[in-house]
Amino acid sequence: MNNRSEQAALPMSFFERYLTLWVATCILAGIGLGQWLPGFFQAIGRMEIAQVNLPVGLLIWVMIIPMLVKVDFGALHEVKSHWKGIGVTLFVNWAVKPFSMALLGWVFIRHVFAPYLPADQVDSYIAGLILLAAAPCTAMVFVWSRLTGGDPLFTLSQVALNDTIMIFAFAPIVGLLLGISSISVPWATLLTSVILYIVVPVALAQLWRKALLRGGQARFDAAMAAIGPWSIAALLATLVLLFAFQGEAILKQPMVIALLAVPILIQVFFNAALAYWLNRRVGEKHNVACPSALIGASNFFELAVAAAISIFGFNSGAALATVVGVLIEVPVMLLVVRVVNNTRAWYEHTTP
Repeated sequence: MNNRSEQAALPMSFFERYLTLWVATCILAGIGLGQWLPGFFQAIGRMEIAQVNLPVGLLIWVMIIPMLVKVDFGALHEVKSHWKGIGVTLFVNWAVKPFSMALLGWVFIRHVFAPYLPADQVDSYIAGLILLAAAPCTAMVFVWSRLTGGDPLFTLSQVALNDTIMIFAFAPIVGLLLGISSISVPWATLLTSVILYIVVPVALAQLWRKALLRGGQARFDAAMAAIGPWSIAALLATLVLLFAFQGEAILKQPMVIALLAVPILIQVFFNAALAYWLNRRVGEKHNVACPSALIGASNFFELAVAAAISIFGFNSGAALATVVGVLIEVPVMLLVVRVVNNTRAWYEHTTP
């Protein structure tokens, strides 16, 4: 099996499989520590340069870079092999997903659930949902693709293409949707976040990837196994910090997390179903439709958390909203995996 196929064939790790449990544990730990040691966490919150919190910035790089090392931008030439499936992926990820989430945020957060949410955080919650939807999944989609028997080269090519587009499209789309939602757009901070948490990590990850591959496939595989837990560990540490700051607000209104989960859940199922159906309509194979549907349903939540903290701060509703996406990612995506696996006979029978 070549290097590209192996990337998409990696099984779900122990940390990934029980991510929801670890996130829930970090929520409890963060809330407890924040109440017990408020001075310590306030000191961490003050460690900033140009609105960038240094401890969190470091954790986010440790979170993102190992994932981006797995991405092979050389797979972009594979796009032509499944151009219909790639077209569906791009349409759902960039023309539907961010805009549908902005609409769901407006419906549920600004209207349906508004009486049950802190009024001063409503705009921030919507901003967090938009950030989450504007960042297509990167690393975890390899896991979901593997669990559905997805085409490895298609999975790699769609991830590489999405990451390339994200460098240029993330800030404009977020800025546009925040503006439409009547939320102030801090353009300087938004562009700084793109440079710090997309452009620089992509460049560093690709340099590291090339250096590892020069030492041979065995060296690359060993390095991937060694750094694999770094991303999850850094994510969990970031969540402890985040909930240490958010703890007071959550204790006062514990239903906030459940309410924020509603538009996210609707978004996941809607985008997965749309991409799955569109692939069937254009005549793509099931092993292409599955990873296409799964990348449309999942998010690059590490980037969303990073951007929310940088733009709106630790204490913001935006940061909390992105974390809710992390909390429900694994169980919901495993449900989507089960659905597409169980409907394979129907899909192949009805493919035009």
